[in-house]
Amino acid sequence: MTGIFDLSDKLGPLKVIHVHEPSIDLKAILVIDNVAKGPSIGGIRIAPDVSTEECFRLARAMTFKNAAAGLPHGGGKIVIYGDPRMDKGKKEKLMRGLAQALRNEESYIFAPDMGTDEECMAWIRDEVDRVVGLPREIGGIPLDEIGATGFGLSHVVDVALDYCDFEIESARFVVQGFGAVGKHIARFLSAKGAVLVAVADSRGAIHNPGGLDVGSLVKIKESGGSVTAYEDAEHIDRDAVIDVECDIWIPAARPDVVNEENVNRLNTKLVVEGANIPFTAGAEKYLHEKGVLCIPDFIANAGGVICAAMEYHCAGQSSAMDAIEEKLRRNTELVLKASVEQQILPRTASMEIALQRIERAMSFRRFSLFSTSGHWV
Repeated sequence: MTGIFDLSDKLGPLKVIHVHEPSIDLKAILVIDNVAKGPSIGGIRIAPDVSTEECFRLARAMTFKNAAAGLPHGGGKIVIYGDPRMDKGKKEKLMRGLAQALRNEESYIFAPDMGTDEECMAWIRDEVDRVVGLPREIGGIPLDEIGATGFGLSHVVDVALDYCDFEIESARFVVQGFGAVGKHIARFLSAKGAVLVAVADSRGAIHNPGGLDVGSLVKIKESGGSVTAYEDAEHIDRDAVIDVECDIWIPAARPDVVNEENVNRLNTKLVVEGANIPFTAGAEKYLHEKGVLCIPDFIANAGGVICAAMEYHCAGQSSAMDAIEEKLRRNTELVLKASVEQQILPRTASMEIALQRIERAMSFRRFSLFSTSGHWV
Protein backbone atom coordinates (compact mmCIF):
# COMPACT_ATOMS: atom_id res chain seq x y z
CA MET A 1 0.00 0.00 0.00
CA THR A 2 1.28 3.45 -0.92
CA GLY A 3 1.86 5.67 2.12
CA ILE A 4 0.52 9.20 1.99
CA PHE A 5 3.97 10.75 2.18
CA ASP A 6 5.21 8.51 -0.61
CA LEU A 7 3.06 10.72 -2.85
CA SER A 8 4.57 13.94 -1.51
CA ASP A 9 7.11 16.22 -3.19
CA LYS A 10 8.07 19.90 -3.11
CA LEU A 11 4.70 20.91 -4.59
CA GLY A 12 2.42 19.03 -2.20
CA PRO A 13 -0.06 17.75 -1.38
CA LEU A 14 -0.86 20.15 1.44
CA LYS A 15 -3.70 18.02 2.84
CA VAL A 16 -5.25 14.60 2.30
CA ILE A 17 -8.58 14.17 4.05
CA HIS A 18 -10.57 10.95 4.23
CA VAL A 19 -14.28 11.47 4.91
CA HIS A 20 -16.53 8.74 6.32
CA GLU A 21 -20.17 9.09 7.35
CA PRO A 22 -21.74 5.60 7.72
CA SER A 23 -25.32 6.84 8.15
CA ILE A 24 -25.40 7.83 4.46
CA ASP A 25 -22.70 5.42 3.25
CA LEU A 26 -20.33 8.29 2.43
CA LYS A 27 -16.71 7.39 1.76
CA ALA A 28 -14.71 10.14 0.10
CA ILE A 29 -11.22 11.56 -0.23
CA LEU A 30 -10.21 15.19 -0.62
CA VAL A 31 -6.70 16.04 -1.79
CA ILE A 32 -5.70 19.70 -1.56
CA ASP A 33 -2.46 19.82 -3.49
CA ASN A 34 -0.69 23.18 -3.86
CA VAL A 35 -2.55 26.40 -3.07
CA ALA A 36 0.29 28.92 -3.28
CA LYS A 37 -1.55 30.65 -6.14
CA GLY A 38 -4.91 30.64 -4.38
CA PRO A 39 -7.70 28.32 -3.20
CA SER A 40 -7.89 25.01 -5.00
CA ILE A 41 -10.52 24.27 -7.62
CA GLY A 42 -11.15 20.69 -8.66
CA GLY A 43 -14.21 18.59 -9.32
CA ILE A 44 -15.98 15.85 -7.39
CA ARG A 45 -15.68 12.48 -9.12
CA ILE A 46 -17.86 9.46 -8.29
CA ALA A 47 -16.71 5.96 -9.24
CA PRO A 48 -16.63 2.56 -7.55
CA ASP A 49 -12.89 2.03 -8.01
CA VAL A 50 -11.32 5.38 -7.05
CA SER A 51 -8.34 5.59 -4.69
CA THR A 52 -6.19 8.01 -2.73
CA GLU A 53 -3.45 7.75 -5.33
CA GLU A 54 -5.83 8.50 -8.21
CA CYS A 55 -7.24 11.45 -6.27
CA PHE A 56 -3.73 12.80 -5.70
CA ARG A 57 -2.83 12.44 -9.37
CA LEU A 58 -6.01 14.26 -10.38
CA ALA A 59 -5.37 17.02 -7.84
CA ARG A 60 -1.83 17.46 -9.15
CA ALA A 61 -3.18 17.67 -12.69
CA MET A 62 -5.44 20.48 -11.48
CA THR A 63 -2.47 22.29 -9.91
CA PHE A 64 -0.70 22.27 -13.26
CA LYS A 65 -3.89 23.05 -15.18
CA ASN A 66 -4.78 26.10 -13.11
CA ALA A 67 -1.21 27.38 -13.21
CA ALA A 68 -0.86 26.84 -16.96
CA ALA A 69 -4.17 28.65 -17.49
CA GLY A 70 -2.93 31.63 -15.48
CA LEU A 71 -5.66 31.29 -12.83
CA PRO A 72 -5.26 32.49 -9.21
CA HIS A 73 -6.06 29.00 -7.97
CA GLY A 74 -4.33 25.81 -6.92
CA GLY A 75 -5.26 22.20 -7.47
CA GLY A 76 -7.59 19.95 -5.53
CA LYS A 77 -9.86 16.97 -6.10
CA ILE A 78 -12.53 14.90 -4.38
CA VAL A 79 -13.34 11.29 -5.17
CA ILE A 80 -16.39 9.49 -3.78
CA TYR A 81 -16.68 5.72 -3.72
CA GLY A 82 -19.94 4.77 -5.42
CA ASP A 83 -21.91 4.20 -8.60
CA PRO A 84 -22.29 7.49 -10.50
CA ARG A 85 -25.69 6.27 -11.72
CA MET A 86 -27.01 5.89 -8.15
CA ASP A 87 -30.51 6.98 -7.15
CA LYS A 88 -30.91 10.77 -7.18
CA GLY A 89 -32.05 10.84 -3.57
CA LYS A 90 -28.94 9.00 -2.40
CA LYS A 91 -26.67 11.26 -4.44
CA GLU A 92 -28.25 14.34 -2.89
CA LYS A 93 -27.61 12.96 0.61
CA LEU A 94 -23.97 12.30 -0.29
CA MET A 95 -23.48 15.80 -1.72
CA ARG A 96 -25.02 17.51 1.28
CA GLY A 97 -23.15 15.30 3.75
CA LEU A 98 -19.86 15.87 1.94
CA ALA A 99 -20.39 19.64 1.96
CA GLN A 100 -21.03 19.63 5.68
CA ALA A 101 -18.07 17.37 6.46
CA LEU A 102 -15.76 19.75 4.57
CA ARG A 103 -17.49 23.01 5.45
CA ASN A 104 -14.38 24.42 7.16
CA GLU A 105 -11.91 23.54 4.40
CA GLU A 106 -11.73 27.06 2.96
CA SER A 107 -8.79 26.22 0.68
CA TYR A 108 -11.03 24.01 -1.49
CA ILE A 109 -13.80 25.13 -3.87
CA PHE A 110 -16.29 22.42 -4.88
CA ALA A 111 -16.84 21.82 -8.61
CA PRO A 112 -18.41 19.12 -10.82
CA ASP A 113 -16.59 16.22 -12.48
CA MET A 114 -17.52 12.70 -13.63
CA GLY A 115 -20.69 11.57 -11.90
CA THR A 116 -21.66 15.04 -10.64
CA ASP A 117 -23.35 17.95 -12.37
CA GLU A 118 -24.90 21.39 -11.90
CA GLU A 119 -27.73 20.01 -9.77
CA CYS A 120 -25.19 18.41 -7.43
CA MET A 121 -23.44 21.77 -7.11
CA ALA A 122 -26.78 23.43 -6.29
CA TRP A 123 -27.26 21.01 -3.38
CA ILE A 124 -23.76 21.84 -2.14
CA ARG A 125 -24.45 25.59 -2.54
CA ASP A 126 -27.41 25.17 -0.22
CA GLU A 127 -24.96 23.95 2.46
CA VAL A 128 -21.78 26.01 1.83
CA ASP A 129 -20.88 28.94 -0.41
CA ARG A 130 -17.55 27.73 -1.90
CA VAL A 131 -18.86 26.08 -5.06
CA VAL A 132 -18.80 26.65 -8.82
CA GLY A 133 -20.51 25.04 -11.80
CA LEU A 134 -23.92 26.13 -10.55
CA PRO A 135 -27.15 26.17 -12.56
CA ARG A 136 -27.93 29.39 -14.38
CA GLU A 137 -31.01 29.96 -12.18
CA ILE A 138 -28.86 30.56 -9.08
CA GLY A 139 -26.16 32.64 -10.68
CA GLY A 140 -23.89 30.05 -12.24
CA ILE A 141 -22.38 29.63 -15.66
CA PRO A 142 -23.65 26.16 -16.59
CA LEU A 143 -20.36 24.82 -17.94
CA ASP A 144 -21.79 21.40 -18.81
CA GLU A 145 -24.78 22.91 -20.62
CA ILE A 146 -22.63 25.25 -22.74
CA GLY A 147 -19.85 22.69 -23.16
CA ALA A 148 -17.02 24.85 -21.80
CA THR A 149 -14.42 22.07 -21.83
CA GLY A 150 -15.40 20.89 -25.31
CA PHE A 151 -15.33 24.48 -26.57
CA GLY A 152 -11.79 24.84 -25.30
CA LEU A 153 -10.73 21.53 -26.83
CA SER A 154 -11.99 22.68 -30.23
CA HIS A 155 -9.68 25.70 -30.09
CA VAL A 156 -6.77 23.49 -29.04
CA VAL A 157 -7.42 21.36 -32.13
CA ASP A 158 -7.40 24.51 -34.27
CA VAL A 159 -3.94 25.50 -33.07
CA ALA A 160 -2.57 21.94 -33.14
CA LEU A 161 -3.52 21.57 -36.81
CA ASP A 162 -0.81 24.10 -37.67
CA TYR A 163 1.61 21.36 -36.59
CA CYS A 164 -0.18 18.54 -38.46
CA ASP A 165 -0.44 17.51 -42.12
CA PHE A 166 -4.25 17.55 -42.44
CA GLU A 167 -7.14 20.02 -42.32
CA ILE A 168 -10.20 19.95 -40.09
CA GLU A 169 -12.55 19.62 -43.08
CA SER A 170 -13.41 15.89 -43.41
CA ALA A 171 -10.90 14.96 -40.70
CA ARG A 172 -11.98 11.70 -39.02
CA PHE A 173 -12.14 11.74 -35.24
CA VAL A 174 -12.89 9.30 -32.42
CA VAL A 175 -14.25 10.18 -28.97
CA GLN A 176 -13.67 7.77 -26.10
CA GLY A 177 -16.28 8.77 -23.52
CA PHE A 178 -19.47 10.53 -24.60
CA GLY A 179 -20.43 12.44 -21.47
CA ALA A 180 -20.36 16.15 -20.67
CA VAL A 181 -16.99 16.64 -22.38
CA GLY A 182 -17.18 14.09 -25.20
CA LYS A 183 -20.55 15.06 -26.59
CA HIS A 184 -19.63 18.74 -26.79
CA ILE A 185 -16.26 18.29 -28.45
CA ALA A 186 -18.02 16.06 -30.97
CA ARG A 187 -20.56 18.80 -31.56
CA PHE A 188 -17.95 21.55 -31.99
CA LEU A 189 -15.67 19.53 -34.29
CA SER A 190 -18.49 18.26 -36.48
CA ALA A 191 -19.67 21.87 -36.88
CA LYS A 192 -16.22 22.64 -38.32
CA GLY A 193 -16.55 19.85 -40.90
CA ALA A 194 -14.84 16.99 -39.10
CA VAL A 195 -16.44 13.52 -39.17
CA LEU A 196 -17.06 11.43 -36.06
CA VAL A 197 -16.34 7.81 -37.01
CA ALA A 198 -16.38 6.03 -33.63
CA VAL A 199 -17.51 6.72 -30.09
CA ALA A 200 -17.60 4.81 -26.80
CA ASP A 201 -19.34 5.19 -23.47
CA SER A 202 -19.42 3.04 -20.34
CA ARG A 203 -21.80 0.53 -21.96
CA GLY A 204 -20.18 -0.05 -25.33
CA ALA A 205 -18.93 1.48 -28.56
CA ILE A 206 -19.96 1.97 -32.18
CA HIS A 207 -18.10 2.55 -35.44
CA ASN A 208 -19.10 3.81 -38.87
CA PRO A 209 -16.28 4.88 -41.22
CA GLY A 210 -18.83 6.90 -43.19
CA GLY A 211 -19.64 9.02 -40.16
CA LEU A 212 -22.00 9.12 -37.18
CA ASP A 213 -24.72 11.71 -36.67
CA VAL A 214 -23.66 13.68 -33.61
CA GLY A 215 -27.08 15.25 -33.05
CA SER A 216 -28.75 11.86 -32.88
CA LEU A 217 -26.11 10.56 -30.47
CA VAL A 218 -26.55 13.55 -28.18
CA LYS A 219 -30.32 12.99 -28.09
CA ILE A 220 -29.80 9.33 -27.19
CA LYS A 221 -27.43 10.22 -24.33
CA GLU A 222 -29.63 13.01 -23.00
CA SER A 223 -32.58 10.59 -22.86
CA GLY A 224 -30.50 8.26 -20.66
CA GLY A 225 -29.46 5.80 -23.35
CA SER A 226 -26.12 4.46 -24.49
CA VAL A 227 -24.38 5.20 -27.77
CA THR A 228 -25.02 1.53 -28.55
CA ALA A 229 -28.66 2.43 -29.17
CA TYR A 230 -27.57 4.22 -32.35
CA GLU A 231 -28.62 2.01 -35.24
CA ASP A 232 -26.56 2.96 -38.30
CA ALA A 233 -23.22 1.67 -37.03
CA GLU A 234 -21.22 -1.43 -36.21
CA HIS A 235 -21.22 -2.39 -32.55
CA ILE A 236 -17.69 -2.96 -31.26
CA ASP A 237 -16.14 -3.70 -27.91
CA ARG A 238 -15.88 -0.63 -25.70
CA ASP A 239 -12.10 -0.75 -25.67
CA ALA A 240 -11.87 -1.34 -29.42
CA VAL A 241 -12.20 2.38 -30.17
CA ILE A 242 -8.45 2.51 -29.64
CA ASP A 243 -8.03 0.48 -32.84
CA VAL A 244 -10.14 2.70 -35.10
CA GLU A 245 -8.09 4.52 -37.71
CA CYS A 246 -8.60 8.28 -37.52
CA ASP A 247 -6.91 11.67 -37.69
CA ILE A 248 -7.87 12.89 -34.20
CA TRP A 249 -8.35 10.68 -31.13
CA ILE A 250 -9.94 12.26 -28.06
CA PRO A 251 -10.02 10.49 -24.69
CA ALA A 252 -12.81 11.99 -22.55
CA ALA A 253 -13.37 9.42 -19.78
CA ARG A 254 -11.24 7.74 -17.10
CA PRO A 255 -7.51 7.88 -16.26
CA ASP A 256 -4.92 5.62 -17.88
CA VAL A 257 -7.15 4.32 -20.68
CA VAL A 258 -4.09 4.32 -22.93
CA ASN A 259 -0.93 2.87 -21.46
CA GLU A 260 2.27 1.08 -22.40
CA GLU A 261 0.38 -2.14 -23.15
CA ASN A 262 -2.13 -0.78 -25.67
CA VAL A 263 -0.69 2.48 -27.04
CA ASN A 264 0.78 0.62 -30.04
CA ARG A 265 -2.80 -0.04 -31.19
CA LEU A 266 -3.56 3.66 -31.71
CA ASN A 267 -3.73 4.62 -35.37
CA THR A 268 -4.06 8.41 -35.34
CA LYS A 269 -2.13 11.61 -36.07
CA LEU A 270 -3.27 13.83 -33.22
CA VAL A 271 -4.36 13.13 -29.64
CA VAL A 272 -6.11 15.87 -27.66
CA GLU A 273 -6.66 14.82 -24.06
CA GLY A 274 -10.17 15.75 -22.99
CA ALA A 275 -10.02 13.65 -19.80
CA ASN A 276 -7.65 14.08 -16.87
CA ILE A 277 -4.54 11.83 -16.92
CA PRO A 278 -5.99 9.57 -19.67
CA PHE A 279 -2.55 8.51 -20.96
CA THR A 280 0.39 7.20 -18.96
CA ALA A 281 3.74 8.95 -19.30
CA GLY A 282 5.13 5.96 -21.17
CA ALA A 283 2.27 6.05 -23.68
CA GLU A 284 2.85 9.73 -24.41
CA LYS A 285 6.57 9.11 -24.88
CA TYR A 286 5.83 6.28 -27.32
CA LEU A 287 3.53 8.52 -29.39
CA HIS A 288 6.09 11.32 -29.45
CA GLU A 289 8.74 8.94 -30.78
CA LYS A 290 6.29 7.76 -33.47
CA GLY A 291 5.57 11.33 -34.56
CA VAL A 292 2.03 11.47 -33.17
CA LEU A 293 1.23 14.86 -31.63
CA CYS A 294 -0.27 14.55 -28.14
CA ILE A 295 -1.65 17.63 -26.37
CA PRO A 296 -1.59 16.95 -22.60
CA ASP A 297 -4.66 17.10 -20.42
CA PHE A 298 -3.91 20.12 -18.28
CA ILE A 299 -3.37 22.26 -21.37
CA ALA A 300 -6.14 20.84 -23.56
CA ASN A 301 -9.09 20.45 -21.19
CA ALA A 302 -8.71 23.60 -19.08
CA GLY A 303 -11.87 25.17 -20.52
CA GLY A 304 -14.05 23.85 -17.71
CA VAL A 305 -11.92 25.15 -14.86
CA ILE A 306 -11.38 28.51 -16.58
CA CYS A 307 -15.16 28.83 -16.82
CA ALA A 308 -15.50 27.78 -13.16
CA ALA A 309 -12.91 30.30 -12.00
CA MET A 310 -14.58 33.08 -13.98
CA GLU A 311 -17.89 32.17 -12.33
CA TYR A 312 -16.26 32.23 -8.88
CA HIS A 313 -15.00 35.74 -9.58
CA CYS A 314 -18.47 36.86 -10.76
CA ALA A 315 -17.80 37.08 -14.50
CA GLY A 316 -20.49 36.44 -17.10
CA GLN A 317 -20.78 33.65 -19.65
CA SER A 318 -19.52 35.66 -22.63
CA SER A 319 -16.44 36.79 -20.69
CA ALA A 320 -15.77 33.19 -19.66
CA MET A 321 -15.96 31.90 -23.23
CA ASP A 322 -13.67 34.67 -24.44
CA ALA A 323 -11.18 33.78 -21.71
CA ILE A 324 -11.28 30.08 -22.64
CA GLU A 325 -10.57 30.82 -26.29
CA GLU A 326 -7.77 33.29 -25.57
CA LYS A 327 -6.00 31.27 -22.87
CA LEU A 328 -6.18 27.88 -24.57
CA ARG A 329 -5.06 29.11 -27.98
CA ARG A 330 -2.15 31.00 -26.46
CA ASN A 331 -1.05 28.16 -24.17
CA THR A 332 -1.29 25.52 -26.91
CA GLU A 333 0.87 27.65 -29.19
CA LEU A 334 3.43 28.25 -26.40
CA VAL A 335 3.63 24.53 -25.64
CA LEU A 336 3.90 23.32 -29.22
CA LYS A 337 6.44 25.98 -30.16
CA ALA A 338 8.62 25.03 -27.18
CA SER A 339 8.19 21.33 -27.95
CA VAL A 340 9.39 21.78 -31.54
CA GLU A 341 12.22 24.19 -30.78
CA GLN A 342 13.59 22.22 -27.83
CA GLN A 343 12.75 18.75 -29.21
CA ILE A 344 10.91 17.78 -26.03
CA LEU A 345 7.54 16.17 -25.33
CA PRO A 346 4.57 18.56 -25.26
CA ARG A 347 3.94 17.45 -21.66
CA THR A 348 7.49 18.37 -20.69
CA ALA A 349 7.06 21.80 -22.25
CA SER A 350 3.70 22.20 -20.51
CA MET A 351 5.09 21.25 -17.11
CA GLU A 352 7.98 23.68 -17.46
CA ILE A 353 5.55 26.52 -18.12
CA ALA A 354 3.28 25.54 -15.21
CA LEU A 355 6.17 24.94 -12.80
CA GLN A 356 7.63 28.38 -13.43
CA ARG A 357 4.31 29.95 -12.47
CA ILE A 358 3.78 27.75 -9.40
CA GLU A 359 7.31 28.22 -8.06
CA ARG A 360 7.05 31.98 -8.59
CA ALA A 361 3.89 32.05 -6.46
CA MET A 362 5.53 29.82 -3.83
CA SER A 363 8.47 32.22 -3.58
CA PHE A 364 6.19 34.92 -2.12
CA ARG A 365 4.95 32.69 0.71
CA ARG A 366 6.37 32.25 4.20
CA PHE A 367 5.17 28.65 3.95
CA SER A 368 5.67 27.52 0.38
CA LEU A 369 2.39 25.70 -0.23
CA PHE A 370 -0.12 28.06 1.39
CA SER A 371 -0.78 31.48 2.89
CA THR A 372 -1.73 32.31 6.49
CA SER A 373 -3.34 35.68 5.82
CA GLY A 374 -6.96 36.05 6.84
CA HIS A 375 -9.57 35.30 4.18
CA TRP A 376 -6.88 34.94 1.54
CA VAL A 377 -9.12 32.49 -0.29
